[in-house]
Amino acid sequence: MRTTTRQDITGPLPEGLGQAIRGTADDIAALLRGVRDTAVPVPGSQWTVGEAAAHLALANELMAGLAAGHERPYGDGTPQSLAGANERSLADFTERRAEPLAAMITEQAEAFLDAMARPAAEGTDGTPTTPLGPMSRDVLASYLLTHMLGHGYDLARALGRPHMIDRTRVGLCMPFMRAVMPRVADASATAGLTARYTIRLRGGETFGVSLADGTVRVTAGPPDGSDCTILIEPTAFLLVALGRRDPWRAIARGQIVAWGRRPWLAPRFPALFEAP
Repeated sequence: MRTTTRQDITGPLPEGLGQAIRGTADDIAALLRGVRDTAVPVPGSQWTVGEAAAHLALANELMAGLAAGHERPYGDGTPQSLAGANERSLADFTERRAEPLAAMITEQAEAFLDAMARPAAEGTDGTPTTPLGPMSRDVLASYLLTHMLGHGYDLARALGRPHMIDRTRVGLCMPFMRAVMPRVADASATAGLTARYTIRLRGGETFGVSLADGTVRVTAGPPDGSDCTILIEPTAFLLVALGRRDPWRAIARGQIVAWGRRPWLAPRFPALFEAP
């Protein structure tokens, strides 16, 4: 077994984000190690465990390349183009065994952190162009964590194991979630809607989402004249936002509570966005 020296990543990353990326990759690898049958289907997905793990390995490698300053075109940001890019990459990359994929997931997460610890490549502005558009390096790191948590949750469900999402990790996903919301808004769902939402993560941050004239604006803190306040448990927020949990199920469990002068807007909120 090859031994690697792991450094604590500080530098450009917000406190705890590097450790969360590394820890999540390790948790996913621990799920996979020892799995013999990777043809097990992932609930709610067309992928098997082997395909989901291969996608994670490839995505971590893609993110590591972006962090290192390489241009890596991957769709045009729309769900359809990203799905097509995913399928093409899986067709070209045929590894489906659990152990090699577990190793690749952790190794590429580490490569990402190593790249993030170095200054931006000469001749670049330090803003990688990702599958969801240009992002700062901090937001890119939050993107990587969010992506791993979503698919890590899928793998945990498929294998009947506990997932690795917790309040702290969800908080570290929020820079990406806030940044991407205007980019993944569903034009047909937001058309003609004027509304101001206050989103409060239980025990965490509060931010605002304002919609008018088909545009979406995300702000730190509640918007002026908020129409609807949604209080949501952090893990439920991430799972609903990523399309992994039905919002009505979360409401029934008491994980989502809403109030305000237009509280009926709350159930509509998740449908305003397409899961990234």
